[in-house]
Amino acid sequence: MMQEHWGTELKTVISVLQTALTPAFLLVAVGSLLNVLTGRLSRIVDRSRHLEDRHAAASGQELVRLVLELRILQRRMLIVGRSILLSVLAAVAVCVMIGLLFLMGLTEISMAWIIVAVFMVALALLAWALAAFVREISLATHAIKVPKEYLELPEPVEAE
Repeated sequence: MMQEHWGTELKTVISVLQTALTPAFLLVAVGSLLNVLTGRLSRIVDRSRHLEDRHAAASGQELVRLVLELRILQRRMLIVGRSILLSVLAAVAVCVMIGLLFLMGLTEISMAWIIVAVFMVALALLAWALAAFVREISLATHAIKVPKEYLELPEPVEAE
């Protein structure tokens, strides 16, 4: 009788673990996104520090260009920061969902609608984080301006 009880409990735990494993893959994806976002934030911070160091010595058009780029970098930092926050909140929602799945699987309490709602919140937060990420990439792409003189080929030199 005791052995049968343990077998039933083990099957229940295995079933709950299998169910909770699927959303755990979402945590891996969010973790990868966070890795990319923190890398981008680090590069933005490095670039802004480099420009800040050059700011005092700059004047005229160079100063204008530096200030405009610093403004864009500031905006990009805010957007990436927002995307990181939303990604972390999505990860927390997934963790809550996994906890609720365990609780529901190991007790008689039905929380299906709550779990679905938490999952939808996690997806909405992740979608919002990805939208902010795309916005930051768009801003970065439009901010890069290669000077025209670098795009022109030099005139061929004729042999005399």
